[in-house]
Amino acid sequence: MKTAVTGSYSYSGKYITRRLLAQGDEVITLTGHPDRPDPFHGQVRAFPLDFSVENMSHSLAGVDTLYNTYWVRFDHGSNTQNRAVENTARLVQAAKMAGVRRIVHISITNPSLDSRLPYFKGKALNEQAVQDSGLSYAILRPTVLFGSEDILINNIAYLLRRVPLFALPGDGNYRLQPIFVDDLAGLAVESGKLNENLLWDAVGPDVFTFAQMANLIGKCIGHSRFFVPVPPVMALAASKVISAMLGDVILTRDEVDGLMAGLLVSNEPARGKTHLADWLSANTSTVGIKYASELKRHYQ
Repeated sequence: MKTAVTGSYSYSGKYITRRLLAQGDEVITLTGHPDRPDPFHGQVRAFPLDFSVENMSHSLAGVDTLYNTYWVRFDHGSNTQNRAVENTARLVQAAKMAGVRRIVHISITNPSLDSRLPYFKGKALNEQAVQDSGLSYAILRPTVLFGSEDILINNIAYLLRRVPLFALPGDGNYRLQPIFVDDLAGLAVESGKLNENLLWDAVGPDVFTFAQMANLIGKCIGHSRFFVPVPPVMALAASKVISAMLGDVILTRDEVDGLMAGLLVSNEPARGKTHLADWLSANTSTVGIKYASELKRHYQ
């Protein structure tokens, strides 16, 4: 079977691609980063993710299933979340023109067309474009991902290794339900084999408060810290100072608001199987050793 993945050289797309290759698929990727090192040693042919409907349709010719991981975490220059919605609609249109049978689309838990948060509203608009395409689809809604290339968990560990105090936005009692990135990849490949339209929350077996998760990370890496609840506006101000020092964007207002609103948990049964504590225990020597920069990963 010929399949396509957006972002095979990136994070979740890389794990999906590994699983597709392992089952013998021919895989192509649409990527905005063609100059990145190829982790698949020439097994995956790369085409530009240029959001030209005609070009992408040509690249997708003969593809049975498209796995879409494309999104923009925060606005940066011309790469905005509004533009990401427009780009996703073009990608879906290109898939339809090319005769793609099925789209497996990676979204987020609790998206809403009525959300005041651009991230969650944009994700809902993307889902609508997929559902309105007339193509067979599976929409997966993960929360926070963890894995070797993760940003959030890694950077919490990075800070815990270096600072004596850790500021929690608010009381830290808002919940989240992280999922291992390879568990998400397994669900994506599984759902790609099916025909019926699916809308699945993709969450792991653990439900933590943010404070509990940060404390777990500190204990697992041997750097337990004192956690200080601060008003969210102060946490965001502190994150801007640290972001400037690191040349990155550590935290956004939408992310804090989404966390505190309880949007990163699910009422559905956990489909992921890997516990965060087990993964941290197996990766204590690497997690948080180096800072993971969103800007460097996607824009430099």
